Amino acid sequence: MLSGHHAYFDAALMLTFFLLAGRYLDHRTRAIARSAAEELAALEVPRATRRHPDGGEETVPLAALSVGDLIVVRPGGRMPVDGVVTEGASELDRSLLTGETLPVQALPGCRISAGEVNLTGPLVLRATAIGADSSLHALTDLVAIAESGRENYHALADRAAKLYAPGVHILSALAFAGWYLATGDLRVAVNIAAAVLIITCPCALGLAVPAVTTAASGRLFRRGLLIKSGTALERLAAADTVVFDKTGTLTAGTPALSDAEAQDGATLAVAAGLGQGSSHPLAQALVAAAAVRGIAPADVTDLHEVPGYGVTGLCDGQAVRLGRADWIGARDDAADHMPATWLRVGDGAPVAFRFVDSLRPGATAAVAGLRAHGLAVKLVSGDGPAAVAAVARALGIDDWQARATPADKAAVVTTLRDGGAKVLMVGDGLNDTAALAAAHVSISPASALDAARVASDIVLVGQDLSALAEARAVAVQATRRIRENFRIATVYNVVAVPLAVAGLATPLIAALAMSLSSITVSLNALRVAGPARRRSVAGTRAARTGQEAAA
Repeated sequence: MLSGHHAYFDAALMLTFFLLAGRYLDHRTRAIARSAAEELAALEVPRATRRHPDGGEETVPLAALSVGDLIVVRPGGRMPVDGVVTEGASELDRSLLTGETLPVQALPGCRISAGEVNLTGPLVLRATAIGADSSLHALTDLVAIAESGRENYHALADRAAKLYAPGVHILSALAFAGWYLATGDLRVAVNIAAAVLIITCPCALGLAVPAVTTAASGRLFRRGLLIKSGTALERLAAADTVVFDKTGTLTAGTPALSDAEAQDGATLAVAAGLGQGSSHPLAQALVAAAAVRGIAPADVTDLHEVPGYGVTGLCDGQAVRLGRADWIGARDDAADHMPATWLRVGDGAPVAFRFVDSLRPGATAAVAGLRAHGLAVKLVSGDGPAAVAAVARALGIDDWQARATPADKAAVVTTLRDGGAKVLMVGDGLNDTAALAAAHVSISPASALDAARVASDIVLVGQDLSALAEARAVAVQATRRIRENFRIATVYNVVAVPLAVAGLATPLIAALAMSLSSITVSLNALRVAGPARRRSVAGTRAARTGQEAAA
């Protein structure tokens, strides 16, 4: 029945080819593994300037500092320790911990956290927490814990392989033993055992996931989404709740003058002239607004920035000021609490310039599209209640939370997860990193800082957020195709294995059958593009309907 003169080199070559193909496709879906906690730890300032009681200064390693030491931080420097300001006035960029994009005033008595950036004036602070006790180190620990928790997830292929691989070898061994005991012919027993091994080769199983993931990843990449994790699509398909950050995620993260067209041209020109002397985001927004309207900044001389307050100068012989309301001598009684800066020309009445943070392109479509796919939507931000409420109202999000710290965001995700929810976290800031790592699956814009991108599973390369709804549709389709491929492999084995065990398939026939199953799985994987495209069109229509309703 079986000839001993045949050498089945083709079977060995096909086996090697498909195993290597599966490995290559799987490799292409995986990014180089890095730890977001390590990225955060790299932000720790290694050295600091310590002031002595006699007024002298020296630069020392962070490990040489003690609680109570006076630390000097000049403009542009990052805070090396937690502390309290004792001298100086400045503005701080504390988006690291709160996500707030606008600088915060720092005066004596103000508490400072490690990692915040000093923007305008020199500060002296008394250290209250150093190294492992600092808020930056606490955030790093929080992220590390979240990352280790998510590593417990195993892909469908991993779970299937735990049962499949040992089962195949046991079956082949039983076939060898049975035929040898029944016939006493070692050649027949070896050939049948080899046929069983070949026909049950896990090539189809090995291609089931990588082939689909590669096809889906290519489609999403063309839409501006880069898949970093081999299991990201499976987890995205399972998500039932999405948590959005606000600044830099749903919004552009840059302030824009809300009533630029309504502003008096001469007044805006003076404000823009003063704004040229400051790096404050609101001052720069005034310069940009004047440029859009074609208004040249007024000629302002003797420009002088007062750290933490604003900028002064002379225009047509009059003293002019641009900055905080209390410094200008104005009362901000506006109920909307929108970010504002004030201008005063001579002894004239103060003029307010109010700003908004514009929505990111596709934000409304993304929220509506994800809802159309059945996901609950929540907004959690470190910004103030007024700003968060305005964005939530514009997008039709009822469930929102303001003034959230990094620990608060991570706690929100953890609470939802413990309640059985599969959370998709979308954020861009370092203050989102712990929540991104704790979520079931996470997405960050390419504009996000390194630690946030590392913690996320998917990176949004483009600006258009509407691609998120399509990503969800593609993920669902991809998971469906993966499960179909597993069923194809299972049916193939149910039919082919008994034939091989019964001695009705030579190793050559087994190699051909194995190749056919692998090709079938690969062709099924290519179907991801067609159905996903149709589904994404339906999702886009739903998103447009939601956008019209929000408007």
